[in-house]
Amino acid sequence: MSSPPPPSPSAPSPPFPSPSPRDSVLGLAPVLPVVVVDDPADAVPLARALVAGGLPAIEVTLRTPGALDAVRAMSAEVPGAVVGVGTVITPAQVAESVAAGGRFLVSPGWTDMLLRAMRASGVPFLPGVSTASEVVALLERGVREMKFFPAEAAGGTTYLKSLAGPLPQARFCPTGGIGPGNAPDYLTLPNVGCVGGTWMLPPDAVAARDWARIERLAREAAGLGDRRSAQV
Repeated sequence: MSSPPPPSPSAPSPPFPSPSPRDSVLGLAPVLPVVVVDDPADAVPLARALVAGGLPAIEVTLRTPGALDAVRAMSAEVPGAVVGVGTVITPAQVAESVAAGGRFLVSPGWTDMLLRAMRASGVPFLPGVSTASEVVALLERGVREMKFFPAEAAGGTTYLKSLAGPLPQARFCPTGGIGPGNAPDYLTLPNVGCVGGTWMLPPDAVAARDWARIERLAREAAGLGDRRSAQV
């Protein structure tokens, strides 16, 4: 009996496994606060204010030395908070972020090495894109949810509308230059699942530890999701 033919060299195994449909960051909340924590002591009250205001998903960026300490504290002490880590750009940071309790990962861009590490981490992730070619490359690798960054500088809502026609399977979290004035314009787009921003965390309020003001601004931001639902 003849042996089966060897696999065709023109059809290699896919380098990335298919993502699970439950691994989504975009469905956590309409607005994803992008948090820079200078003093880890502020982490818990800041997270409590955001969660109380209706924004449970929190992206803590790796821009300060105490960022991972903030992630640990928020994850351990703030019920209802879904704490993720942003500005992740190396496989080592992927491992450190997940070990600290990060439940999702966000990067400003991506490489195959970084993408493999994020996929292997077991938590949802948003690799950053700013061009159609980057979107197509991620779609080839089975990734359909992405961060669009820097959103306003890269073309804003006009650019995302242009992508929706040829690439309807891609969905985005635009971040960069987004505030309460233009966030609703992004949230009405069919290929936008949520937006990221810092406007609910004004530096003077954080410096003054005015958690009540931050909670109020978070509640206003969360209300943008109600407006989007009413338009659908």
